Amino acid sequence: MRKDYLFTSESVSEGHPDKVCDRISDEIVDLFFRTAEEEGYDPALVRVAAETLATTNKVVVAGEVRGPASVNAEAVEQLVRDAVKDIGYEQEGFHWENLSFEYLLHEQSADIAQGVDAAGNKDEGAGDQGIMFGYACTETPDLMPAPIHYAHRILQRLAYMRRKGAEPKLGPDAKSQLTMRYEDGKPVEITQIVISHQHLDESLTSDDVRAIVEPYVREVVPGDWLTENTAWHVNPTGKFFIGGPDGDCGLTGRKIIVDTYGGAAPHGGGAFSGKDPTKVDRSAAYAARYLAKNVVAAGLAEKCTIQLSYAIGVAEPLSLYADTHGTGEVDEARLEQVLREIMDLRPRGIREHLKLNRPIYARTAAYGHFGRPAEKDGGFSWERIDLADELKRALA
Repeated sequence: MRKDYLFTSESVSEGHPDKVCDRISDEIVDLFFRTAEEEGYDPALVRVAAETLATTNKVVVAGEVRGPASVNAEAVEQLVRDAVKDIGYEQEGFHWENLSFEYLLHEQSADIAQGVDAAGNKDEGAGDQGIMFGYACTETPDLMPAPIHYAHRILQRLAYMRRKGAEPKLGPDAKSQLTMRYEDGKPVEITQIVISHQHLDESLTSDDVRAIVEPYVREVVPGDWLTENTAWHVNPTGKFFIGGPDGDCGLTGRKIIVDTYGGAAPHGGGAFSGKDPTKVDRSAAYAARYLAKNVVAAGLAEKCTIQLSYAIGVAEPLSLYADTHGTGEVDEARLEQVLREIMDLRPRGIREHLKLNRPIYARTAAYGHFGRPAEKDGGFSWERIDLADELKRALA
């Protein structure tokens, strides 16, 4: 196993065109669950697969849904405008009030429904075939790889300051990228930092933008990781005035590595946003992170990768694979056995264990689905470490 190397991860802000689309798609998921709660509709029957496209003053929503009839084109259009306004888009080429909206959501396929829904003695099956990965490591307090963790936190901090009015010259669209040097397998230094940030004053230079963003970067990143040798690349094209969907078309589900581990772990290929939790692309990836994080939190490994696999219409996972990358304190085959015993990994079991049938998804659409604090209302429940003690006892 290599101990000394460079590794790079990137993040994008909530105003990035693809993230605008992820936000809208996840707002639609939340709308269905919220309306189900309000109208007494069984949330276990909600089905959403919502895709969004955003371009110059245009948003298109398409996909398959099942849920309360009151969720209609008018309700979704209002949701879209509210989301775009909240992100901060009031520019000529993309404005929450002036954009045109097209609604192409329709009923879920009956063929898919019959394979997924529970009926008689048949348990609810997985919403699709696929493989999902979860990962955790000891590089940060949130048990995430350091490059993606701090790439996210930089953009979160800048967005917070923009939203509160402290940095009115910054626009919603931004990207970050960190290259970290590892010694003996531990992150020790940022060798390269890239920040491209939209600015609302067209006269700003790259140096002007660096003067705005650098203090916030230094607030977020551990002090000894930024050195005199760190190379800074801030708005390296020279200007970033035209941003968001006006500058680049956005689509749901195009930032899957940003959403997960920044390339530090495998990815099964399925995106998360816009999907209700019967879709194992989302819920099983959350479960895999939950298991991997609890393995590391229990002190059973410094790194852990979990893979799950499913077949459409089949409830039980086809496989569970655990890899502790040579850092484990227990036999991996035994670990796999115990993980299956302490958590029901059927789609319904995952949803019930992590309480996923609720409106908790829009907040996941930017700055990563993992490495965020578990919230009191059930948001980011997959970040809990409540299985750690049980794992330690079972593997003692």
